[in-house]
Amino acid sequence: MNLSALSFFRSLGKNNHQFAVIGLGRFGRSVCSTLHRLGYEVLATDIDEKRVSEALTERIVGHALQLDSTESAALKEAGIFEFDTVIVAIGNYIQESIITTLNVKEGGVPHVVAKASSEVHQKLLKRVGADHVVFPEYEAGCALARTLTKPSIIERFDLDPDNSIVELIVPDDFHGKTITELQLRNRYGLNLLAVSHDGKFLINPEPTKRLERGTAMVVIGHNKDINRLPI
Repeated sequence: MNLSALSFFRSLGKNNHQFAVIGLGRFGRSVCSTLHRLGYEVLATDIDEKRVSEALTERIVGHALQLDSTESAALKEAGIFEFDTVIVAIGNYIQESIITTLNVKEGGVPHVVAKASSEVHQKLLKRVGADHVVFPEYEAGCALARTLTKPSIIERFDLDPDNSIVELIVPDDFHGKTITELQLRNRYGLNLLAVSHDGKFLINPEPTKRLERGTAMVVIGHNKDINRLPI
């Protein structure tokens, strides 16, 4: 997440329990199923009646409608403009994606998230009013490249282009050493946030805690310092 996205996420209503998802491709389905599983009310739409039927049959949404989202009147009749947050999950049809995003914003929806399939698509979505744009293929590609080059890093959360929080396998060089002995801050400029133990994480572990091979640790710091770890 970059800092420019903070204002968008801060503006989301904490009591919002209803979402509309336009587009039931792989991305839209995953958004719907996750929100539905978490207990939120989800209204999904797609121009393909088969996709709508499948979403209802598989119970990944509470409600689903077949409609053409490029028609503003259809969106209004379906009540899409009454939602606080709408996710435009049409990624592969750029014209439809842009028109739908424009329709939803002009309909008065305060929070519109849109999926982009390219950098140009991303810029166009921003131009027509998307409040937040996601680029899942690009993000997945970056994550895969990092995993292939740094297999010891399990998870990575980018705070900004220069700083990250990473979960990594404890390096062999750290096995049997206490946190005090490692001196991560002095030697690497990193802060240790947590270490795993018996399937759980110990937050802010004691300085006397010894690290073990095969367990995980979570650190925060500058990317260039993270890259200096013996992994």
